[in-house]
Amino acid sequence: MSYLITGGAGYIGSHVVRALVQAGEQVVVLDDLSTGIPARLPEGVPMVVGSVLDRAVLDTVIKEHGVTDVVHLAAKKQVGESVEMPLHYYRENVHGLQTLLEAMAAGGVGRFVFSSSASVYGMPDVDLVTEDTPCLPLSPYGETKLIGEWMARAAGKAHGINTACLRYFNVAGAATPELADTGVFNLVPMVFEKLTDGAAPRIFGDDYPTPDGTCVRDYIHVADLADAHVAAARKLAEPGPVRDLTLNIGRGEGVSVREMVDLITEITGYADVRAEVTARRPGDPARVVAAADRIADELGWKARHDVRDMISSAWAGWQLHRSQD
Repeated sequence: MSYLITGGAGYIGSHVVRALVQAGEQVVVLDDLSTGIPARLPEGVPMVVGSVLDRAVLDTVIKEHGVTDVVHLAAKKQVGESVEMPLHYYRENVHGLQTLLEAMAAGGVGRFVFSSSASVYGMPDVDLVTEDTPCLPLSPYGETKLIGEWMARAAGKAHGINTACLRYFNVAGAATPELADTGVFNLVPMVFEKLTDGAAPRIFGDDYPTPDGTCVRDYIHVADLADAHVAAARKLAEPGPVRDLTLNIGRGEGVSVREMVDLITEITGYADVRAEVTARRPGDPARVVAAADRIADELGWKARHDVRDMISSAWAGWQLHRSQD
């Protein structure tokens, strides 16, 4: 098998590449380097600089590298930005996926793993979010991910492509410091930035109907996430009828924002810093925690890392990257 990983030089993508290489698979990366970093890739992994919007590049990569499987991670992914720039998100995430699927169908590529998101669920009023929970996304970003799932499944049925749509919950941590997230868009790096800049971390609202009043989320270590991609890809490669999988990737355990902030300040040595509570952000659901039993049943996969592992590994990466700035 030969895997094309789109967005493979990104934070999550580089972890997926690493996991596949360690599993003995052949990998080629396509990345436009808008956020990707080539140095993240293992030695010897070929990288093509280009966009999934470029059909000619896709056709060439698929043919020259004998691609049999695609793992699609290239996408724009900031919720707030998607509200401000919806057409840009639809072009990159929807039209880009359409172009990729067309190239796959023309090139005879038979297996496709799609990077989806828990954002497809919107504000679910349930204790645990199952894959059958209604999808009511609240942002253009979430809409593009849901449309992407629809498109992948439809193309799979029409062209005999095995598909797996993986709905990520809150990703954190790093397998090695070099692969850490360099963006400041998610809770853990946002708190790191405040602490290292001598400011108080912020908690957006403490009046939610949760045990401590702050939002509850399901956090997943990026190395566990990468392993789930390998497991999904291996499942799609098994003989049998065309498969169409939709799976949550989470731990099935809720952690509140306040609990996360307190643990971050403890692990980083800033335990005396108190968080500042500010107004709620529009659209933040009180609780979003995955039901993780289907992926265990389908793939035999279960998360191995806890939130302490996520924070400690992310902090090592944060310190490394800060020292290099």
